Parts: sequence; structure tokens; C-alpha cells
Amino acid sequence: MESLQEAQKRLREAKRVAVLTGAGISKPSGIPTFRDAEGLWRNFNPLDYATPEAYAKDPERVWAWYAWRIAKVREALPNPAHYALVELERRVLARGGEFLLVTQNVDGLHARAGSQNLVELHGNLLRARCEACGQRFPLPEAFTLPPFCPACGHRARPDVVWFGELLPPGAWERAEKAFAQADVALVVGTSAEVEPAASLGRMAFAAGAYLVEVNPEPTPLTPLAHLSLRTGAVEGLEALLNDGG
Repeated sequence: MESLQEAQKRLREAKRVAVLTGAGISKPSGIPTFRDAEGLWRNFNPLDYATPEAYAKDPERVWAWYAWRIAKVREALPNPAHYALVELERRVLARGGEFLLVTQNVDGLHARAGSQNLVELHGNLLRARCEACGQRFPLPEAFTLPPFCPACGHRARPDVVWFGELLPPGAWERAEKAFAQADVALVVGTSAEVEPAASLGRMAFAAGAYLVEVNPEPTPLTPLAHLSLRTGAVEGLEALLNDGG
């Protein structure tokens, strides 16, 4: 395993940087992860709320659960880890490089923090998608359950990717290209177990990228990482970027 100083140097010099984030980066903002002891699925069965079949069976029940999650997300604020990635993007673009942030999170906190080159692989809780015409639209602070499409009046569903569904069109292609071409790849706050996102770190490593993992616990990606920081997202990203440039 290489040193923190080497990772800082690689980040300073990289022309192409790709970042993957998971639920761990939003935990300091008060948003529970899915699988830890206090996680979202501790009290809820995902098959009851996050599948097309569950929605078809009882859309009102599913929407009530998502309305609860949306309220929690609206109360949350981006934390220093979100802002650290905004700063990293600024640095890379300032030297004429390329940067892409790929997130598995649906909380919208990266965008609220100011990230520009962003792919939300699993959608966004704060949007809905029309079941008839496919139009996506932001959800207002207060909305009826279920909400209806402003364009055609048909019922809309949460604009998130449920278990068994495909990723949004073009999202995976952008993510795959960025990680396959990256000089440095960061994987932050994710268990590296949910596919296809989990394969992005392996893809970058296979293509010759310098791979850095930030996660409190070892993951399947750990054996490949040039540097694994066993810490939370806030502490890990601050350490990586706290080098004066």
C-alpha cells in the first residue's frame, strides 16, 4: 500500500479524475446508509418498497415511504465531504483536466453542494417521472400522493432506480468511459458490492488508474487499491486534499 503523500501527488498531477460515491458520504449529513446497524433496510424490506412489483401492488404505500425519505433529505445539508469533491473538481478543471463524479446516492446533496460534472446512477429522490410520457420533473415542497405529471396529467413515480431496473439512459456509458480513462480513481463511502457500480473501481484499476478507497471497513475493492483510507468520507477526503494545492 502506498502513502497518503503519493496519493496527494497523484491527485495534484492527474488530468483525468473519476470519483464514485456511496451512502457513506451522506451519513455525516444525517442520511442513513442501507446496510449498517442503523441502516435504512433495518426496519424496511426493500422488496416491499423499492421494486416495480411493490409499486404496482400498492403505489400509495410506496409513495408514502418515499415522501418520508424525501422529507429527511430536504432537512439534510451537504457536509464537508461533498464540498471537498466540489473543490477537487475545481482544481482538476482549472488545470485543463477532466473530472466526473458518479454517485449511487439519490439524495441530491452533491448537486446542492455545487458539483457540476455529475452522474446520478440511481436517480434522484427530489424528482418524479411520469409513468405515461416519461417526463421528469422536480417535486415541490408539498405534493399530493401520488403526484401527477404537469405535462400530461398522468400519475408519476419516484425518479429512482428500483431493484431489477435498468440505469438511466446514458448514465452508465458516461461512468464507464470516465473510469476506463482515469489517471486517478477515488471510491468513497461505498461497500463496492452493488453492481454495476461496484465494477467501476476494478475497471479503473485494470486500465492503469491509481486507485484510492475511502471507507471505514474493508471492501472487495480493498485488495486492488493503491491506498485504502480506513476512515469516514469527511476525514478521508480532507486528508487527500489538504496538501496546499
